[in-house]
Amino acid sequence: MAKTAIIEEPGGPEKFRIVDREVGDPGPGQIRIRHAACGLNFIDVYQRMGMYPLEMPHALGMEAAGVVEAVGEGVTHLKAGDRAAYAAAPPGAYTEARVMNAAQVCPLPDAISFEEGAAMMLKGLTTQYLFRRTTPIAKGDTVLFHAAAGGVGLFACQWARSEGIRLIGTAGTDEKCQLALEHGATDCINYRTEDWAARVKELTDGRGVDVVMDAVGKDTFEGSLDSLKPLGMMISFGNASGAVPPFSVGILGQKGSLKITRPTLFTHIADHETCQEMARDLFGKVTAGAVKVRIDQRFPLQDVAAAHRALEARKTTGQTILLP
Repeated sequence: MAKTAIIEEPGGPEKFRIVDREVGDPGPGQIRIRHAACGLNFIDVYQRMGMYPLEMPHALGMEAAGVVEAVGEGVTHLKAGDRAAYAAAPPGAYTEARVMNAAQVCPLPDAISFEEGAAMMLKGLTTQYLFRRTTPIAKGDTVLFHAAAGGVGLFACQWARSEGIRLIGTAGTDEKCQLALEHGATDCINYRTEDWAARVKELTDGRGVDVVMDAVGKDTFEGSLDSLKPLGMMISFGNASGAVPPFSVGILGQKGSLKITRPTLFTHIADHETCQEMARDLFGKVTAGAVKVRIDQRFPLQDVAAAHRALEARKTTGQTILLP
């Protein structure tokens, strides 16, 4: 049996229930893993609210780290006793232990703790595909990154610094701006006190940025397009303020032949070998010290509702983990 946080219908954080569930044995291509820590992400909120529908009842959680207890037939990259971490669909990580497909579970280097592993996989792999796999970004290029003091943001600030990429961040308080600067942002704009789109143009001498990375969505979409230089790339990868409303594709031409994409991590990691390669790249950044995993909030698994409330209220910085 494993204590598991589930929802039985969409709604607010009060919809969580902690139940005991059978774990079972892994089948072909599967593993059983006992979690030491579980990650918390905004996609969990979207799923809980019903924005991304799930069959009910359903456990939530997309990432965790722990020890492999058993492997099924055909699994060759892991064995019982291995330390491992993952970001994977479908959700189900808010639990003490689970059986799951092995393809997206990655061997965790000894130099990375379970807490770091649980906190880094989804956000770190997201950062990896944003900088490595979405559009060419070279040393000296300029990126605008919204919510630069958030979970993905602090990874992105450090990643950009390690690659010689200029990162202009936005955040909602002076304290969060300072946090982004400490983690590698070249500049950070408090969007509550400044016209951030105008400030971006000032910081780039009127040219605009090469790439925008935007997980905020509705509130920042138009300003993000206006912040791009001609032929720039808009990467819309989240909806923290709500979904981007419908728009005429012709506006991309009017604003300078802009490009736009709406990627998801789970497309990038669907292939086993690609996922493992991305994870090795991420682990290399962390073990080299180029990217540090900042965990600012820890909640017991039974307090998952409080963790969700803190995340939605934007009271969190860095990473948040749940401890089974």
